Amino acid sequence: MAKPYANELERLEETFHWASIVDIDSLKRAVKTASLSPLAAVGSGGSLTAAHALAWLHQSFAGKPAVVNTPLEAVDTTLDASVAQWLLTAGGSNVDINAAAKYLIEREHRQVAVMCGRPGSPVTELCDRHSFVDLLMFFPPAGKDGFLATNSLLAFTSLLARAYQGIFDPQADWTDVYDRIAPMLNANTETVQQWRTDTNGMWGRPTTIVLYGPSTKVGAIDIESKFTEAALGVAQIADYRNFAHGRHHWLAKRGEESSVLALVGDEDKAIADRTLALIPPGVPTARLRIPGRGITSQIGSLLAALHLTGWIGSARGIDPGQPGVPDFGRKLYHLSLPVRPRLKPTKNMSTRAISAIERKTGESVLRLERRGTLTQWQEAYSRFADRLTATAFGGVILDYDGTVVDTRHRFQPARPEIAAELVRVAESDAVLAFATGRGVSVRKDLRKVLPERLWSRIVVGYYNGSMIASLDDDAWPDGTDEVCPELKDLAAALAESEELAGSADQTNRRYQITLEPRHYMAENRLWDLTHQIILRTGCTDAVVTRSSHSVDIVATGVTKTNVVRHVLDMASDRAVLAIGDRGRWPGNDYELLNNFPGLSVDEVSVDPDTCWNFAEAGQRGIAVTQMYLEALESKGEGLRFRRGAFE
Repeated sequence: MAKPYANELERLEETFHWASIVDIDSLKRAVKTASLSPLAAVGSGGSLTAAHALAWLHQSFAGKPAVVNTPLEAVDTTLDASVAQWLLTAGGSNVDINAAAKYLIEREHRQVAVMCGRPGSPVTELCDRHSFVDLLMFFPPAGKDGFLATNSLLAFTSLLARAYQGIFDPQADWTDVYDRIAPMLNANTETVQQWRTDTNGMWGRPTTIVLYGPSTKVGAIDIESKFTEAALGVAQIADYRNFAHGRHHWLAKRGEESSVLALVGDEDKAIADRTLALIPPGVPTARLRIPGRGITSQIGSLLAALHLTGWIGSARGIDPGQPGVPDFGRKLYHLSLPVRPRLKPTKNMSTRAISAIERKTGESVLRLERRGTLTQWQEAYSRFADRLTATAFGGVILDYDGTVVDTRHRFQPARPEIAAELVRVAESDAVLAFATGRGVSVRKDLRKVLPERLWSRIVVGYYNGSMIASLDDDAWPDGTDEVCPELKDLAAALAESEELAGSADQTNRRYQITLEPRHYMAENRLWDLTHQIILRTGCTDAVVTRSSHSVDIVATGVTKTNVVRHVLDMASDRAVLAIGDRGRWPGNDYELLNNFPGLSVDEVSVDPDTCWNFAEAGQRGIAVTQMYLEALESKGEGLRFRRGAFE
C-alpha cells in the first residue's frame, strides 16, 4: 500500500508515545524466556531491521549470542532446538515469514515467538493452532505502513527496547530514554534540522558509504534497506573498524562517485573522528551525531535513517513511500519459499513416531539410522504404544501448570475445551486426580471449571503430593508457612542468603519451600544457589525439583507418586495414567512419569520404557493434553485409548 512518505514521518511522535505507554507484560514475559538461551531473529524487508535491533538487544542485555536470519536462511539452518526463534512481521501475510514460522514451529524450538501488527493475518492464524507459540500482538496507531517500513519499525524496535530494559534493568526509567529520543522525532526540531544541514551536500553522488558503531548499526542497516528498496541510490555499510579492512579501497578507485556518512553515538566519537580524518579530502563527509548511548542511540540511529530517506528522496525526485512497484516485483514477492524437506529414514515410519523418537533421543532419525540405533528406538516406541493402547486405566493423574493450564496464564482457569475433557474423565468410572506443586489456588481454579457434583470424586495432591484431599474438602491444603522440622534450618538459611533474598521470592509451606525468580535470573543460577545452600547446611532430608516457573524443595518422602499410590488404592489397583510436562530430570514430573504408563506433553526422560511424548510435530503443552484426553474412551473396565490414536 502506497502512502506519501512525509505523511508517515508526521506520525513518528504519536507512534513513539504509544510504544512508550502501551502494556508490554506479554512481551516482557517472552523476553524473559528468550533470555535463558541464544536467539535467532527472523525478518524480511523492513522487519529485517527490527530483527537486527532485537539481536543487538539480546546480546547487549542477556549476554547470549544472537543471529539475524531472513526466512530463507531460517528454513535452511538447523539450529539446536534450545535456540529461541523470534519472527518479526508487521503485516503477517507475506509467504516467506509464514513458511518460516511453520517450519520453526514444527521443529519445536524451546521458544517460538511471533511479533505481529495485524490481527487475523495468516501467521496469527497459524500461531493460534499451536498454543505454545508466544504470539505478541501490537497495533501501532498509524496503522499499516506504506511501501517502506516506518511507524511499525519504530514501534517494534521501541517496544523491544522497553521490554529488555524492563527485564534486565528494572530500576531504569524509560522516561529518560523518552526525553532523549523526543528531539529526534519531529522534522522541525533543532536536532533533526541540524542533521539535515549536515547532510545537505551528500546527495549529489550515487554511492553513500555509511559508517556506524555497535549501537548505531540498526540505523545503517535501515539506510541500506531503504536506499535499495526505493531506488534512492547505493548504500555501502560498514562499522568503523571493518571499513579499515579493505572496504576503504572503494574510495581509492571511486572516490569521485562517493560520499561518506558517519552515524556517531556518544561511545563512537573518538573512533569516528580518527576515521573521518583519514578520508580523502575530495570525498564529501558528514557526521550525524546521535545523542546518548545504548538503546537511546539505537533508536536514534533508526530515526536518523527514517529522516534521511525522506531528504534523499526529495533531492532525487522520488517519494520513498510510493515509488511504484513493477509487475515483475509483485510476482517475485509472491514466489513460494523453498523449504528444506524433512529427510526421513529409509524405513517406513509415521510422522508421529519420528517426532516421538527425536524428542526422546535429541537426535534426528536420519542420524540414528546412520549410527545403527534407530531400530532399537523404533522397537521401544512400538512396545510402549502397544502397551499403552492395550491398558485399561482406572485413574488419570495430571500435573497442573504446563499440562492443564498454559504456564504463561497459570493463574487463569483451564480453557473450556480442557475442562470439558476433565469432566468427561470424572464422569467415567475412572478416578480423576491432579498432582501439583501449588496449593489452594489450584483448588479454587478447578472449582471454577468443574461441576460441584463431581468435586467429591476428584483427588488433588497439593504441594507435590505432600497433602492429598478431594476437591470438595475445604480443610486442605494446609497453607501454614511453618515448615516441617526436616526443612526448618534450610528455610532459614535460604532466607538469609543475600543473593536469593534480592532476586527470588521464597514461599514456605509445611513440607515444601518454593523459590520463584522475582526478575530475570538464569534458571541454572537459582538451581546452583539452592544446592550450594543445601550442601552448606548439611541438609539431607530435602529433594529439589524444577517446575516450569520455580525451584521446589520438598521433604524426603514428599513426591507426586504419593498421589499415584492414593489413586491406585481408589481404583482397585487398576493402572493409572500419568500426564505431565516436565518429565526430564530434574523436572518436577520426573518421578510421576518415570513409571509406566507416563505420558509427557513436553519434556521427556531418556528412559525408553516410559515418559514418551506422542504429540504431532509442532505441538506442546495443553494442546497435547487435550489430544490425549480426547483419545480416551470409556469402556466397561475403565478408560482406554481408542484404536489408532497414536498411529
